[in-house]
Amino acid sequence: MAEISSLPSHAAGAAAANANANRLEVVTFTLGAEEYGIDIQKVQELRGYDAVTRIANAPDYIKGVVNLRGIIVPIIDMRIKFALGTPSYDQFTVVIVLNIGGRVVGMVVDSVSDVITLTPEQIKPAPAMGAVLDTDYLIGLGTLEERMLILVDIDRLMSSDDMGLIEKLAA
Repeated sequence: MAEISSLPSHAAGAAAANANANRLEVVTFTLGAEEYGIDIQKVQELRGYDAVTRIANAPDYIKGVVNLRGIIVPIIDMRIKFALGTPSYDQFTVVIVLNIGGRVVGMVVDSVSDVITLTPEQIKPAPAMGAVLDTDYLIGLGTLEERMLILVDIDRLMSSDDMGLIEKLAA
């Protein structure tokens, strides 16, 4: 029987580590009929949707704030932010608590699906849509069998000028 790998075991381990380093592990969530993904390393925890304290003069997509173990956390409704219709809050509504650049922010989504690991081959660049769609906040599109995930660059989105929640992250 032929040997599968001629690499010494430590080199095979390093090669496997390199292959894994290029993979993107994402938490998938839904907003309306679309499925999105964000880097799991930015996710601190998942919570059910609770009542929030409204902040006067805040943009519509900022639902308010919650006290999360002594930390005041702004809550952003992504359906409103992405203009995807009127949100409804039910037992499936989830707040994804993010830790971005040391700042904690919650984002409301319709539901969380699962965690998926994508290889570089499964990530396609976002199509150029001109002025119709702002693709600055997209990493690309993840393809997984019959599924298409919209991969959101959550760092860029949350540090964008219109959000103003997180200081610009050093590039």
